[in-house]
Amino acid sequence: MKIAVVAGNGKAGTLIIKEAVARGLDVTAVVRGENKTVAQNVIIKDIFDITKTDLEGFDAVVDAFGAWTEDKLPQHSTTLAHLCDAVSGTNTRLIVVGGAGSLYVNPEHTVCVSDGSDFPDIFKPLATAMAKALGELRERNDVKWTYISPAGDFQADGERTGEYILAGEELTLNEKGESIISYADYAIAMVDEIVNGNHVQQRISVVRK
Repeated sequence: MKIAVVAGNGKAGTLIIKEAVARGLDVTAVVRGENKTVAQNVIIKDIFDITKTDLEGFDAVVDAFGAWTEDKLPQHSTTLAHLCDAVSGTNTRLIVVGGAGSLYVNPEHTVCVSDGSDFPDIFKPLATAMAKALGELRERNDVKWTYISPAGDFQADGERTGEYILAGEELTLNEKGESIISYADYAIAMVDEIVNGNHVQQRISVVRK
């Protein structure tokens, strides 16, 4: 199986690549500069310069792009739209590293995590930008996309437990009442979805077991 990981040098991308390589997948890192991952192959390009030709022949493309500063937040939408256009009408799946703020907290799916009074103000612009990108992704019937939201506490340096709970559109807690997952366990879930998943045009979520 051939996969490409866009923004492969990032924290999420690096661990997703490490997990995929460990399982014997043929992995290409798409990075802007020197490849700092264990990927066997590399494409050195800015995300906006990626073409349909670049992504031909991949079974899946992982979008691990991240932006946090106010001036870059709109790129959650523009980069995702660009990647959608690049795989539009093909069998290549687009698997997106998503956010937790847009997970629902009620069965009617009318209230999100980021709507809560206890949601930190500092994260609201990011949550809003990522929710907007997800909404636009839902309109893409020409793309075999899957959006994977992490738990509320997404820990870059958290331990790799090797276990996780696969959930849906609603914020899910584990038996300890936690909404938490490490980047390493998230990477396991991501690669599982690439290899075995059937969640085409769906948003799913993961939490530590």
